[in-house]
Amino acid sequence: MTCKIIGCGGYLPKKIVSNLDLESFVDTTDEWIKSRTGILQRHLAASDEYTSHLAFKAAEHALQDANLLPTDIDLIIVCTTTPDNSFPSTATKVQGYFALKNTPSFDLQAVCSGFIYGLQIADSLVASGKYNTILLICAEKMSSLLDWSDRSTCVLFGDGAGAVVLQRKSASDNRSLVVSPGTEMNSGIIDSQIYSDGSYGDLLYTDGGVSSNGQSGKIKMKGPALFKNAVEKMTDSVIEILVKNNLTIDDISYFIPHQANIRIIQSIVERLNINENKVIKTIAKHANCSASSIPLALSELKSSEALNEGDIILFTAFGAGLTWGSALYTW
Repeated sequence: MTCKIIGCGGYLPKKIVSNLDLESFVDTTDEWIKSRTGILQRHLAASDEYTSHLAFKAAEHALQDANLLPTDIDLIIVCTTTPDNSFPSTATKVQGYFALKNTPSFDLQAVCSGFIYGLQIADSLVASGKYNTILLICAEKMSSLLDWSDRSTCVLFGDGAGAVVLQRKSASDNRSLVVSPGTEMNSGIIDSQIYSDGSYGDLLYTDGGVSSNGQSGKIKMKGPALFKNAVEKMTDSVIEILVKNNLTIDDISYFIPHQANIRIIQSIVERLNINENKVIKTIAKHANCSASSIPLALSELKSSEALNEGDIILFTAFGAGLTWGSALYTW
């Protein structure tokens, strides 16, 4: 494929709400949340802190990491299910914060699978020859969709944003890296696959919308069925993309799954038989940040300086829609 990641950034709101804090106003306990989700805390945005603000701060960090200026960006994509407004798009608001003119910008809505969808779309747009450098941002203010009287959903989500700068690979980036006998990989995005199935739309949704009742609504979830589908679809997606690219799970250096529930992650890890040391987990500190969870985790991994040239990263995500998918990347 065409792109490589040249910069990563993340942003989490300052306010941290622990499980113990939730006990004061939600009918729940710290032990109940930890045992069922693996979550210890979440970050919540202030009332005057919008999704576009989170997106902008993550984007600033990604540009700094890439050593680029905003004017170097050809296109902005914001993956979000919690836009500031029905319109204009959150992406154009971010463009405005950067004081850019004429830079095309748009929102993408694939809920928790936004980063995988965004990678594939950004790579395709660069492959078209029209763009060289794309700012891909995932930003969510999930707290705006929570019903704090519903303990089955309100404890699961947090706010945050993650961003990557994607750039067209040069000739030197297309060097082959030997992964295993008979298998060579180029640096950058190796492959991505995305899916959806609207027949499962009632498993996770909001009970509102612009054209239905004029309200954003609150999150509604059928937990057991959602859990089953999440494990099955992410596992199947991972196996499919590995087989397609002549790789095994042992070839993977790091596995970054969507951070929705520690039990979902553990179930996938067991099915794939992947080394636990390769699995990146941020669920305890971040909760479920929807589309932002994977780029936030990637940003933390890069900041830890644990990534080495040639490392293969496997991403997988699953969200309402239902949407899901996986991607492979060589660092």
